[in-house]
Amino acid sequence: MVSFWNLPPIFNAIILLAAAAVLVVVVTSLFGLLIRVIGRGRMWTTLLRQRTRVPFAVFSTVALSWLALALTLPLQGAVQAGFNHVLLVLLILSAAWAIGSALMFAADLGLARYAEDGSDGWQARRARTQVAVVRRLIGAASVIIGIGAALLTIPGIAAVGGTLLASAGFLSVVAGLAAQSTLSNVFAGMQLAFSGAIRLQDIVVVNGEWGYIDEITLTYVVVKVWDERRLVLPSTYFTQQPYENWTRESTAVLGTVFFDLDWGVDILRMRAKLDQILDESGMWDGAASSLRITDTVGGYVQVRALISAADAFQMFDLSRTVREEMLLWLQRENPEGLPRTRIQTVERDGEAFPRPRRPRTAAQANADTGADAGEPSRGDETRPINAIIDTQEPEAQ
Repeated sequence: MVSFWNLPPIFNAIILLAAAAVLVVVVTSLFGLLIRVIGRGRMWTTLLRQRTRVPFAVFSTVALSWLALALTLPLQGAVQAGFNHVLLVLLILSAAWAIGSALMFAADLGLARYAEDGSDGWQARRARTQVAVVRRLIGAASVIIGIGAALLTIPGIAAVGGTLLASAGFLSVVAGLAAQSTLSNVFAGMQLAFSGAIRLQDIVVVNGEWGYIDEITLTYVVVKVWDERRLVLPSTYFTQQPYENWTRESTAVLGTVFFDLDWGVDILRMRAKLDQILDESGMWDGAASSLRITDTVGGYVQVRALISAADAFQMFDLSRTVREEMLLWLQRENPEGLPRTRIQTVERDGEAFPRPRRPRTAAQANADTGADAGEPSRGDETRPINAIIDTQEPEAQ
């Protein structure tokens, strides 16, 4: 046992603990100073200090504290065993934290090479997606391994774990759990990360919603919709359901703007106006520009403007700019091209339409055959008009 000036063990322990704390602070400060000198203000030095300073300080504190207490406190029997077991568990957990933090630093170092907004190409966005998933795997693995190693220090749990690992039933349990939705999403998330089907900042259309991939985890994917809403979908959705990926190979996209116009539209002037709008917009990438008549249906002329932009966000604004500016131009410069409904009347001079023929009466039939006009027709009580007038005139007098 280490003793200072024949002091009681508890005071010796306090002295060694204080010395250990000072040593940890000094070593941490010297390490940080050395990193700054070597790195000369580079980005990786900041990442290294942020990721590893606290975990390694905790690991060093636990290790030195265990050494100090073991050298000063005269513990024996079950008390010493329990004390050593507690410190061993803390040392394992802090070591797992430190190792995981070092691996996280390596992942962050690779992630820092690329732009966060995905403007440096689809390959960079794919790398960022894979590194992000690897970081999550490192975090999950560090926790699982640390807790598992700590539990295996308990004799009873270690025996049970060895029995399970040696038994074939353990494999069936794992297979059964893998069939569950949670692990299915985990495997789907890993598949998405390394297959490149979707990447961070990819523009997608999911369930009719237009947005971009905001986050990819081991179990779910977050799609940020254009109106700031978030769609949280399980990872299995992107491995089992169809969706649109507008930036699969490149961020550049083509867009179309349709106009239903009248037959009096001036296509040549409209085409020149489109070129002017694109040149002045500042959002056109110069890759594609055309204006064509694509259909003539229902008394209208369908005109399609084909435009291009560097990414979907600029295309979203450019298409609306083209539509608005072209509408204003039509109202000012070419009102004949605005859609309208025509009604045309046709007059035919000198043309007489035939009158409908009325059915012939019995009296007219008798007159045609020479029958007596004063007698009623056979089979009909109707008499000729002249007979009716003769019978009514005396009464009028």
